[in-house]
Amino acid sequence: MIADRDKRDEDKIDEEKRNNYPKSENADAEHSDNFIMLPTVDFCFKELMKNPKVRKGFVAAILGKEPETVRRTTVIETELRKESEDDKLGILDVLVELEDGVKMNMEMQVPYFEYWANRVLFYVSKIYTGQIQKGDDYDKLQKCIHVSILDFIHFPQDQRCYRKITFCDVETGEQYTDLMELHVLELKKLPPEDQNEEGVIRWMRFLGGKSRKEFEDMAEKDEYIREAYEDLKKLSLDEQKRLEYEVRQKAIRDHNSQMKSAERRGEKRGIEIGEKRGEKRGIEIGERRGEKRGIEIGTQSTLKRLVRANVESGKSLEEIAEFLELELSEVQSLMEE
Repeated sequence: MIADRDKRDEDKIDEEKRNNYPKSENADAEHSDNFIMLPTVDFCFKELMKNPKVRKGFVAAILGKEPETVRRTTVIETELRKESEDDKLGILDVLVELEDGVKMNMEMQVPYFEYWANRVLFYVSKIYTGQIQKGDDYDKLQKCIHVSILDFIHFPQDQRCYRKITFCDVETGEQYTDLMELHVLELKKLPPEDQNEEGVIRWMRFLGGKSRKEFEDMAEKDEYIREAYEDLKKLSLDEQKRLEYEVRQKAIRDHNSQMKSAERRGEKRGIEIGEKRGEKRGIEIGERRGEKRGIEIGTQSTLKRLVRANVESGKSLEEIAEFLELELSEVQSLMEE
């Protein structure tokens, strides 16, 4: 009896511990059949691009071709790229080589990045120049394409969600060369869904999807997106991949939180500095105005005494005005004060 009671007490304590133990952020999602990875997490996007059929469909959309015409796409393994030594997040990009030697670098970027254009040009230039070694001819250089998939507004001046950028003559608009090409996909600008949309826009809608229902609807319209959705479901069921996904998602979340915290601290510090400078500036202006006003008052007081002294000596107001180089009305006003 005592043993049974002790066992019940232990079970009760264990249950209380389980109930009071803090759940992870994704605890509900982990145990839900509706959990689905989101392609906007760069880890997920990179995993999807490992599937040859998915990769072919997306690359074809970027190139404006039918998928059947894209014969071969090969993923070139890249390391986690760091912006600096203390960069804990790093950049997960996808580098693909096409059959004709063209290289396409793809990046998924969710948080706002102020110098995105600078970074893109830097890395696409590195890929371009990295094709040849010392002594090689320039004719070995193949076209390089960079694809930016952004979940923030990069071009605030218009509502275009997709643009292709090349080197052009600024006056005529004539293309100078296509050896470097930039494609910018702004997911935040996607217009309301159109039944007839296809190509890049359809892929953008898939990549920006937020629920299983959205992915299912899009999978019915395109066999390559259907393949991507099937892969997405498999990835979401893979415990190891899910763990890697959540670790990456947490790293991104922590990075964003740190950036916002630093921004708030910077803003607070800026306000404090601004207030101090404003206070100092206000004191300086006040001192100058006070000094000026003091001089004016002092000058007025001196003039009054001079005017009265000259009047007492028997001089006329006209003579005093001429002597002090003042208008007659000014002398009269000084006399009346």
